[in-house]
Amino acid sequence: MNQHLKQLIDLSLVDKEIDAFEPQIEEANYKYDAVLAKKKSFDADIMNLTSEIQEEELKKKKNELHLEELSAKMESNAKKSNEVKTEREMKSLQLEEEIAKEQIAFANEEIARLEKIIDLKNEQLSAVKASLAEIETNIAAVKADVDAKLEVINQARQDVFAKKEKLIGSINQKGLAFYQKIRRWAKNSTVVPVEDQACMGCHMVINDKVYADVIRAEEITTCPHCGRILYLQSSEE
Repeated sequence: MNQHLKQLIDLSLVDKEIDAFEPQIEEANYKYDAVLAKKKSFDADIMNLTSEIQEEELKKKKNELHLEELSAKMESNAKKSNEVKTEREMKSLQLEEEIAKEQIAFANEEIARLEKIIDLKNEQLSAVKASLAEIETNIAAVKADVDAKLEVINQARQDVFAKKEKLIGSINQKGLAFYQKIRRWAKNSTVVPVEDQACMGCHMVINDKVYADVIRAEEITTCPHCGRILYLQSSEE
């Protein structure tokens, strides 16, 4: 086999090794990212629940103030009833008193309803805070575990990078530039084997002349259909 072709095949295998580290890194980071996402979700829930509780508390306070105003009005009307001189004035006070009683009853019901909502939201808030505390307790351990895995992956990746640098140093620069030009679009299928006289990059059958060139492997041969670099695996030679 042509030495330059052999080097490009080796380079393509090394590039595949390097690219294979990315999903490993993503997988290692996934657990930590998931914990951070959960923490962010809990933080948002706490902020929302706190805001909702404050809104309900404000509604409750308004009803309490209204209740105080109605109570003061009832007291005032009670005093006025001693000073009433006409039946018309008496009926007017009675009507005001009935309306005030209805409003007092409604205000008390609303306060009771709001208190139930506030209690429920406080329970939810406590539960979320407990979950957040648990996450925050574990987050350092998860980060340490992920960092340890990444250290192993990065060390292995550095070893492969070193192998690639050594290989690139021995490759003909013209051939390397040709390889890199194809790799920009073909990625890890830049150099592909031929199986059953078909390019394993585009899966198109190549003609007999090109196939014969691939078998001889005296020069770098490309697929006439897609332009990928072709080679014949040893089992088919």
